[in-house]
Amino acid sequence: MKKIGEYRRLLGVDATVTLAELKKIYRDEMKACHPDRFQHDETEKEAAELRSREVIEAYHFLVSINPATLEAEKPEFEATVTNQAIIDYKYENVRLEITFDNGITYEYISVPKATYIKMINADSPARFAKRHILRNFPYRKVSNAS
Repeated sequence: MKKIGEYRRLLGVDATVTLAELKKIYRDEMKACHPDRFQHDETEKEAAELRSREVIEAYHFLVSINPATLEAEKPEFEATVTNQAIIDYKYENVRLEITFDNGITYEYISVPKATYIKMINADSPARFAKRHILRNFPYRKVSNAS
């Protein structure tokens, strides 16, 4: 959740922001920090490039976890976690990425390390994940089917 809070602070939004508001804030931020505005000063241009990359990353992340986005993708998510087998998973810093056999990868945020350890030590990690992780932690779609 730390990552979510940092991104929200960067864009100055809260958890109730709509997609339309988020898009407007993103566009305004990009107008203010676009590197093309600083063509005559290399130091400011480099700072603007860094800032714009951070804003772009924050925007895409917050759009992917926005309730409207999750609601629109819910049928696909439900079909994937219900009918597809887990083929790979990777845990890094309270984020668990799970790849399903249809090629879709979801990132589960704020998964405690103890829960991940229980999953990998379970007789069936996939069954453990389906019961204790897939619908219990905030998630976002990381990649589509290949």
